[in-house]
Amino acid sequence: MVLPSLCQTGFTVLRQIETVVVLEQLGSTLFDTALQMVVKDRSVNATYPDSHRSREESQQKAMTDFYMAYDLIIRLVPILPALLLARLGDRGLRRAPIVVPLSGYVLSRLALLLVVVFRLPLEVMFGAAVVFGLSGGFCTYWPGVMTLASLGSTATDRSKAMMKVELLYGAAGLVGSLVSGHLFLLYSVSLEQGTVLLTVSALINLLCLLHSVFLLQVKEVTNTEPEDNCHLLPPAYSEAPAQAPLGKNLVNVVLLFAAAILYDFAVGGAIEILGSFVLKEPLNWSATQVGYGNAAGCMIFLTSFVGVIVFRRCVSDVALIMIGMLSFASGFYFMSFVTATYMFYLARSLTLFALIPMPTIRSLLSQQVPASSCGTTLTYLQLALKFAGLAYIPTFTKIYQGTLDWFPGFVFMLSSIIAVLGMIPISIVGCRSAQTRQYMRIQGD
Repeated sequence: MVLPSLCQTGFTVLRQIETVVVLEQLGSTLFDTALQMVVKDRSVNATYPDSHRSREESQQKAMTDFYMAYDLIIRLVPILPALLLARLGDRGLRRAPIVVPLSGYVLSRLALLLVVVFRLPLEVMFGAAVVFGLSGGFCTYWPGVMTLASLGSTATDRSKAMMKVELLYGAAGLVGSLVSGHLFLLYSVSLEQGTVLLTVSALINLLCLLHSVFLLQVKEVTNTEPEDNCHLLPPAYSEAPAQAPLGKNLVNVVLLFAAAILYDFAVGGAIEILGSFVLKEPLNWSATQVGYGNAAGCMIFLTSFVGVIVFRRCVSDVALIMIGMLSFASGFYFMSFVTATYMFYLARSLTLFALIPMPTIRSLLSQQVPASSCGTTLTYLQLALKFAGLAYIPTFTKIYQGTLDWFPGFVFMLSSIIAVLGMIPISIVGCRSAQTRQYMRIQGD
């Protein structure tokens, strides 16, 4: 009796969205390390005859130019596919925003594998980025994941449910990053460096795709319960029963969008440059060190989850977001002055709670709209972040290239300032929620 029960429980857990998240992130972290090292290798002989750049500065410019074009394609192409797939998801096809992008993940991994094995030009990855974008990409996949997590939980536990997904995402990334550098170094006379790593990555993503098609369980949720929970205040701060607002709370939605865009602008701009920054002097990391550095970034998922569990007992969701933004701002201000590997890890340690803001903002957004438009709203947010990427990618890239010779860390200081600006709309949301609580107390009296 015990064994069948355990098997049934294990099979039920296997069919949850968390399994998809773990498999996809494992494959993606292996791919990220491989792409980073392949781009470094192909950029080592880059030259710019019309400039007076050193060899290292030329390599950095070639790398950042590639990432700028590659990331712009990934952010621009998925816009229409993401909207279409989000509509399909809200009309009942909840697997579509997950299955279709995962097929793009598999194809992009295979493309880089072909680039390594057959020594194809690195520009092939621009075509792979287009295919990945047409499948919906991350801006379709992640809202699809968050929609399933959101609709499978109550409004009270929604922040915790979303952070649980982020926790597993980070744990899988941590494991994948730790082994990625070692797998990249496995090669022989007949195998190019990185072949083993990319083969494993492609197989894991293929397994993830098959799981989402045949095993993923989609919980049916009625429209009545979520629509009755469209309020901002967590239960610990509600002293009297409140009437849930009808429809969308547009003011809060706009403020939350503004905060998310500013924070994503800061984080995305810094991370866009960080991968190239650690590969230049004085850090000059190897593949193994790149994996460890990526693992340090993934550790933030774990510490942010612990932060949510601890802090949500005594502070509101708005305060949680403020803590996370302040954590990122302080860490990347220190990152501006990093000149040694140990200083990098010290700067990363200050960003312990930097991943709290985005899932908490998504949680608050999902409580401002009816369940019937939850998936579409989260996708609109993801698309807004993509448009922000179209601005911050070339901006931070050109600023970094222009400051390489006198202050390479200037972009990190700039991202810290922008993160602080993102705290302004969140503060306004906090003031509005305080007024709402006061109004409820008056009604209760």
